[in-house]
Amino acid sequence: MKTKTTSLSTLLAALLVLAGCSVAPTYQRPDVTTPTAFKEAAATQGNEGDWKPAQPAEEAPRGEWWKIFADPQLDELETQALAANQDLKAAAARLGQARALEQSARSALFPQVGVGFGPTRQRPSPASQGLAPEADTKAVTLWRAQANFSYEADLFGRVSSAADAARFDAERNSALFRSTLLALQADVAQAYFLVRELDASLALYEETVKLRSETLKLFQHRYDAGDIGELDLARAKTEYAAAQSESLGITRQRAVAEHALAILLGKAPADFSLARLPLDRIKVSIPVGLPSALLERRPDIAAAERAMAAANARIGTAKSAWFPRLSLTGALGYESNELGDLFKSASRTAVFGPLVGTLLTLPVFDGGAREAGVNRATAAYDEDVANYRQSVLRAFKEVEDNLANLRILGDQNREQDSAVTSARRAAHLAQVQYREGAVAYFNVLDAERSALQQQRVAVQLDGERARSVVSLVRALGGGWDSTQQ
Repeated sequence: MKTKTTSLSTLLAALLVLAGCSVAPTYQRPDVTTPTAFKEAAATQGNEGDWKPAQPAEEAPRGEWWKIFADPQLDELETQALAANQDLKAAAARLGQARALEQSARSALFPQVGVGFGPTRQRPSPASQGLAPEADTKAVTLWRAQANFSYEADLFGRVSSAADAARFDAERNSALFRSTLLALQADVAQAYFLVRELDASLALYEETVKLRSETLKLFQHRYDAGDIGELDLARAKTEYAAAQSESLGITRQRAVAEHALAILLGKAPADFSLARLPLDRIKVSIPVGLPSALLERRPDIAAAERAMAAANARIGTAKSAWFPRLSLTGALGYESNELGDLFKSASRTAVFGPLVGTLLTLPVFDGGAREAGVNRATAAYDEDVANYRQSVLRAFKEVEDNLANLRILGDQNREQDSAVTSARRAAHLAQVQYREGAVAYFNVLDAERSALQQQRVAVQLDGERARSVVSLVRALGGGWDSTQQ
């Protein structure tokens, strides 16, 4: 008997030693090809020597990056959005759920303890008491007051791998929350600049409507005096009505853009209005940095990397199914058939070992279920690796796209400014020649339409430039805090 007890103790000790042995693969972040410089960024001397491997820094302070625009109205809108946007609140709730699941998974590493109190009433069978089949047995009431405990030893890292996977999932949700936060900040800024662009276009068309109205009054007066024919008057009316229609169209677009901004702020459109303020040309220089830094700053890349880590841990959980599981349970307390005797020393009782089932379990045949579990976990990891590398490629593309946009928009702005100047000059000359009788009024209208069109394009380019600056900040993973550089 002593030999059996010693053997059992030795077995349990050996299994407990194995509790520290994990079968999960050692996690290593997959390599990704990182260029030494962005293609569209201006080359700066010494970039190659400054290159360094990327280290995740999604927790680093991002700063209030929108303040680079020095626009108090935008600052206020960003503050309102951070306080009331419902998508951001939903993302925060998802993060809270992930952290709760992490806490739940980690609790499995510790013993589970509970207490209970109550009676049970049982009438034993005659056979269980060694009596004749017709014997009468009495019902017995048994009172119990016990503390129960259960614990699964972390053999081969099964429990710890599940806890690690939950922790990585929580970290992934934290990165996704930051991604949602950055997206909200960028969306608010872009929606704001769209409204301002439409304000500038609206101001342009309102001035045009005013001029067309004055021209129409003049032509009506000259027509009534018999100085011009009905054709010139009809053309003046057409241009006035067309300018009014286009002005109303821009007013409609502005209303829709303002409604979209209200939703981002967590408000009903009826509760929000933004005073008109035409957009000025944005002149902001964004420090792009090195491509390797992109992997440190982008929260979506951090989320993809944490998803890989979680998938790697789940491979360990799946592999541990091939090895034994050790479950320890027990109870300690009092039991008595009389309530008054329950807490006497003679009523003490203790049970150690599996109350249900066996102490040590190991599946022998499962029809390939364990192998399928490992294959599935491995395939899920491979998918997350591909998603991670694709996220990195997408990030590089977004940065290059916006760098190209800003570079080309700078050239386009210069050419468009020249076109606006020339168109205004042509319109002025057409007016002079018309008053001198050298050209027909049709030439004046054509020149003025061209000037208006060129000015409208210039306004649109200014709006596109402002939104591209915001998109570049977002593509780079957020803002920067100068005290952290």
